[in-house]
Amino acid sequence: MKTYYILYNPKAGNGRGKERAEELTLLFDDEEARYLDMMTIHDYAALFSFLMPEDALVLCGGDGTLNRFVNETQGLTLPNDILYYATGTGNDFLEDIRASAGTGLVSIRHYLDMLPTVTVNGKNYRFLNGVGFGIDGYCCEEGDRLRGTSEKPVNYTAIAIKGLLFHYKPVNAVVTVDGVEKHYKKVWLAPTMNGRYYGGGMIPTPKQDRLQNDTVSTLVMHGSGKLKTLMVFPSIFKGTHIKHTEMAEVLSGKHITVEFDRPTPLQIDGETIPGVTSYSVTAAEPGENLERETAG
Repeated sequence: MKTYYILYNPKAGNGRGKERAEELTLLFDDEEARYLDMMTIHDYAALFSFLMPEDALVLCGGDGTLNRFVNETQGLTLPNDILYYATGTGNDFLEDIRASAGTGLVSIRHYLDMLPTVTVNGKNYRFLNGVGFGIDGYCCEEGDRLRGTSEKPVNYTAIAIKGLLFHYKPVNAVVTVDGVEKHYKKVWLAPTMNGRYYGGGMIPTPKQDRLQNDTVSTLVMHGSGKLKTLMVFPSIFKGTHIKHTEMAEVLSGKHITVEFDRPTPLQIDGETIPGVTSYSVTAAEPGENLERETAG
């Protein structure tokens, strides 16, 4: 009999991760399902060794949960089928693939192969959606602070607007794409993307295709003052900000490094790292993780 191993993040969905994951009980009424708290899993190789070829993993959570999984399973051969059930507050990954995936349970194994790597402070991380640097990193840091003081849902749009008007100061930046340097002043955003969506529905790089694995894309929003940036900023939720070529530029390549002239918070799929001055992203090499495609 096929067994579904349902891996849930209890912290997802403002602490309702387990409750939301248990919604799947009705779906698997006639099949065996085992619920496992992801926070208690310290050895995925051991877990995978118990799986039969017909079994499946179901990941329940949001973007941060998926990020945790792809980093904690790095270097392992993934089991036959991996499904995703979105229970988080941030579901940008699902939004990006929704046109082909629909809703409910989604098979995502092919999206987990050939992921880009970001290097921050000498440590490497894989990521699914994007690396945010600038006011987006500031918003994640502020959101983390608010979650620590209140149970109310975090309004990232409100944080961004207040940041643009009062709190966040733009930086000067050097962006190097495949060895070519470009210098920018008054940089507000400099995320590098694997997919199109991040930050709760923003579309910084509308043409980036997460299945086009050999390139990543960086948006540089720069050179404008507070008021103009505030006026253009909402259009990033539709991807139309790129029409403002005087202040928004998208760069694509295999190797991208972004350097700021002062420490700024950075986020990787919604997970915050404070006080960062630079990061480097390397797109996946063709053939990387090929053994996963044929496993099982």
